Amino acid sequence: MPDEVPERICQEKKHSASDLFGLRSLKNQRGKYMGLFKRMETVFKSKMNTVLNRMEDPRETLDYSYERQLELLQNVKRGVAEVTSSKKRLELQRVKLVQNTDKLEKQAKDAVTAGREDLARLALERKAALAQQVEGIDREVAELEKQQEKLIASEKRLSTKVEIFRTRKESIKAQYSAAEAQVKVNESVTGISEEMADVGLALERAENKTEEMKARAEAIDELMEAGTLEDLTGGKDDIDRELAKISAQSNVESELARLKAEAGKGSEKAKTGEEGTEERKEV
Repeated sequence: MPDEVPERICQEKKHSASDLFGLRSLKNQRGKYMGLFKRMETVFKSKMNTVLNRMEDPRETLDYSYERQLELLQNVKRGVAEVTSSKKRLELQRVKLVQNTDKLEKQAKDAVTAGREDLARLALERKAALAQQVEGIDREVAELEKQQEKLIASEKRLSTKVEIFRTRKESIKAQYSAAEAQVKVNESVTGISEEMADVGLALERAENKTEEMKARAEAIDELMEAGTLEDLTGGKDDIDRELAKISAQSNVESELARLKAEAGKGSEKAKTGEEGTEERKEV
């Protein structure tokens, strides 16, 4: 039994060491995956940013921003209208309370005249309650007036900013449209645009094909004249080609004889000239 305790302790230490090693390995793998995910996120964001930049039209973005500002301005105006309406309702309510207060004041006087002190006391109590309500309404109206002033000031500032933005927006849109039109014109003139590039490539391919066909036609003609290829269209047959060769050879021989004759005449003239010179010397 005492020997089993150290052995159990050793096994527990081995298990704890292996667990620690496994935990470290898991952390390393998690770090690698996190780094990979981070890189993927960066690449994805950069690609999306490039795509969005290509798709984005500044004019549409400016129009959208202008619409958003108009919505905010409308919200402020609605807020001003709501505050004004609430204040108006409180003022009407105050008028009714004041009228009831005056009525209770008159009833109290009439009760005192009639010797009904109890009725006069009841009328005055109700009058005091209404007076408190009037004071509360006055405080609410004063608070609403402050809110109304703030909202009106905000509306004026925002309206001014919106108008400035609208003017600037239209100016930028006009400049962008002009620049875009100029780029399209320049691209069309210089052949940089895709349409012009496609047309240029088509012309170049057509010219290359034409030159190839002309070269093939000339080569076939030369081969047919040399007899390497047969003319299957009903042209010259073997006898005609042989006669053509004989004729061509005859022409060559004739030209050669002519050149020899001319050369012979030239040598005879030179010899005759030399003999005449010698005779003159002897005389």
